[in-house]
Amino acid sequence: MSSHLDYEINKELGECYLFMGDLEKAHEYYDKAVRSNGVHPDPYLGLATIAVQRGDLEKALTLYRKAAEIDPDDKSLGGMALVEMETGRQAEAFGHFVQALEKNPENLIAIFCLVQLGHTLGRLAEVVPHMENYLAIDPMKHEVRYSLAGCLSCLGRKEEARFQLGLVLEADPEHASATELLGQLGS
Repeated sequence: MSSHLDYEINKELGECYLFMGDLEKAHEYYDKAVRSNGVHPDPYLGLATIAVQRGDLEKALTLYRKAAEIDPDDKSLGGMALVEMETGRQAEAFGHFVQALEKNPENLIAIFCLVQLGHTLGRLAEVVPHMENYLAIDPMKHEVRYSLAGCLSCLGRKEEARFQLGLVLEADPEHASATELLGQLGS
């Protein structure tokens, strides 16, 4: 019982110090949380955040992997993907962003990074279903719908792109980017 309480207190203190920007104290308390109960991903995620802020991306990747071994949720998988993207491991990042979106289809960072990687890697067709999954949950997210239209346009699916842009403009007639892309697609 006391080790769980120690874990909770140390994890909370780590989060507080991280929020306040005191990386040394945050690191100290996250380490204590790991030692008191190493079966939770949160302290590893906190330590990974500190490693990223310190510019130690390889250490951050190791910590995100450790968190993912405990609980492969969208935070640990997305964290791995962000570091992989930053360190030139695009194919690995793409796979981890996809896994993150399978865990949480509403992870916007994963969606927009996946779009970027889809363009870079020529894998836009694989990105489209994840954007459609997001829009099934939150159909009013115009940034996602506009990005979907852009992906469809790049894939040569002009009619579907026009339809998506029509939905954006129906909800937001002043959406300049959607108006511009619709003009480029013609009628």
